[in-house]
This record gives sequence, structure tokens and C-alpha cells, in this order.
Amino acid sequence: MPLTFYDFTPAPSPRRARILLAEKGIDVDTVQVDMTKGEQLSDDYKKINPSCTIPALVLEDGTVLTDNAGIAAWAEAYKPEPALLGTTPTEKGIVMSWNARIDFEGFMPVAEILRNTSKGMQDRAITGPTNFAQLPELAERGRARLPLFWDALEQRLVGREFIATDNYSIADISALVCIDFSAWVKMAPGDDHPNIKRWHAAVSARPSAKA
Repeated sequence: MPLTFYDFTPAPSPRRARILLAEKGIDVDTVQVDMTKGEQLSDDYKKINPSCTIPALVLEDGTVLTDNAGIAAWAEAYKPEPALLGTTPTEKGIVMSWNARIDFEGFMPVAEILRNTSKGMQDRAITGPTNFAQLPELAERGRARLPLFWDALEQRLVGREFIATDNYSIADISALVCIDFSAWVKMAPGDDHPNIKRWHAAVSARPSAKA
């Protein structure tokens, strides 16, 4: 069976997987799941991914991968070049450490702000099949945390072309999508982050960024 990718183009999470697959040159059949219509909560989609999250990648043997970490690990083994998770043991450690940091210090604050303030996400403050009420305090915590991460990333990029190692990696993919996602809550890096802006312009120009 063909590789089938369940996507919702506007959302940041599946975009991370699309960029990675594009960098790898891995072709997939794409099925759009419209989150604005709640299609991720439908019975049909629950049969594919009971967690009701997007993306999901159905492999040739029918295995379903339901998060970016699993998709990235599979893609790196399925098509090792170009290496996006590092090439040496040290590089792999650095890449994954930075990727985890971007998730925790970047994506989480943005998601906390968006999901706990958006009128369209009332009682949907956490993804998945179970409804959770918004907590305004989490949005405030996100607003406090995010600028600290931008400052740390700015320092990391001084004199560097890429975030984790000397080569483009999954950390650059994650940070690119995180920064674009942060514009949704009007907290993207500004003029006081020139290294981030230089790096962002460069990685945004890669063909995969348009995937």
C-alpha cells in the first residue's frame, strides 16, 4: 500500500512533517483532515488515529505513526540521506537536545497562549478526543516564557548557519515552524533578534519550507 499522510495544511504540527518528508524526498499520498470542521474527531479518523491528532502517517505495511518524533525516526531510517538527525553520536545528541528544547521552550508556550485564549478553542485547550477547559493562567505563563526562548535562540545563532550542528537538521525545521506559528499569537521574534531573522530568512528560502 502507498504511504498515506493525513494532513491539515494550515496547522503547524503537520507542516513539520511535510518539510521533513520534502527534505528527504519521500513521496506520500496526502489526505486533508479539516480541523475547522472537527474532522479529526470523526469516527472515520479515529479508526486511523484514536488520539485524534494530526499528522498521521500510514506506512506501507499498515503501521500508523501519529507524531512528529516517530515520523522523523522512521524517515531517517527509511531514507538516511540527507541526514536530518545528525551523523555522529555527538551530533545526534545535540540535534535531539535542541529539538526537544524547541518543543518545550518554544512550541509549548505558543500553544498555551493560542489554545487558552482563542474563542474557537473554548473547551478544546488540549488536542485529542477529550475536551479540556481553557486556563487563562497558562496563556500568561506562555507569554512570559516565549521571549526567554527567543533570547536563548538568538545567542545560539551568533555566527552559526544552523541551530544544532553545521548542517541543516530537524531542529531547524522545528524552529522554523515554531517561529511562523508564533505569529499567530503576535509574539514572533523582532528586530532585537537579528540572528534569528537572518537564519529564518535563509531556511524559509529552502524549497522544502513551501511544502
